[in-house]
Amino acid sequence: MSNAMLNDVPSSVQFMPFVPALQRPTASDVVSRAEEKLAEIESLWDLMEIDEEPPVRFEIPADLRVSVVIPVYNEKKTIFDVIARVKALPFETEIIVVDDCSTDGTRGWLETVRGAPGLKLILKDQNEGKGAALRTGFAVATGHIVVVQDADSEYDPRDIENVIRPIVAGEADVSYGSRYLYRRCSDRSFLHRLANRALTAASNLFTGLRLTDMETCHKAFRRHVIRDLPLKQNRFGFEPEVTAKLARRKYRVTETPSSYKPRGYAEGKKIGIRDALNAIYCIARYGLAD
Repeated sequence: MSNAMLNDVPSSVQFMPFVPALQRPTASDVVSRAEEKLAEIESLWDLMEIDEEPPVRFEIPADLRVSVVIPVYNEKKTIFDVIARVKALPFETEIIVVDDCSTDGTRGWLETVRGAPGLKLILKDQNEGKGAALRTGFAVATGHIVVVQDADSEYDPRDIENVIRPIVAGEADVSYGSRYLYRRCSDRSFLHRLANRALTAASNLFTGLRLTDMETCHKAFRRHVIRDLPLKQNRFGFEPEVTAKLARRKYRVTETPSSYKPRGYAEGKKIGIRDALNAIYCIARYGLAD
């Protein structure tokens, strides 16, 4: 493993030392190391010191289980932090990580936590896009509520607690975490804000919804709702497609505030002009028919 690769590992993650090929460990050594690895996996969730954790704002049913689907592509610097924050939520979580054939070493890091309690790891053999990765995750979700969470640091997993509140309270079937309802949106890019507003307005025109942030990552669904939708888009067209199909089926869709810390393309942002143009197509295409 190169020094550059090691530098990308979160400082709180410790890996077992390399054992030269000529050293043949005894059976007791193998058992001991396996136990150490299991302890490392179980303590992964404590990697982050979660400060300013928001208080519980509603009564959480004791048997509530939330499936959090995390599509991943080349996010080795942030994926462990995201997993840790999801695991720290004050209810049972089923974390479903779907690696979309990463090429930056993300898959290797994820393999170190395979088998961790509450984690399902799916490694795809071909890169197909966020929408395809989400469909893969939705298909194996077993929670009462299914939530989308990106693998980067733009969306704080702690906001999931607030996003699912309307569903838990019986007020909605679907809840979107709007960046524009959270105090003041921190996205400094005027063009980015303008594009999001324009796409949301166009989506609302076709769907009849009154959303402020159709393109948000944070989306929560009752499990039967998202499992029953015939989704087709493989990339970021998932956002307008799922919104149009939810509206056509008259599901109750609401919004809650969700914080946002945007990153630039140099930091790994992947959505571009091609995806914006495809979103326009999807708004019209799925706004008219499935």
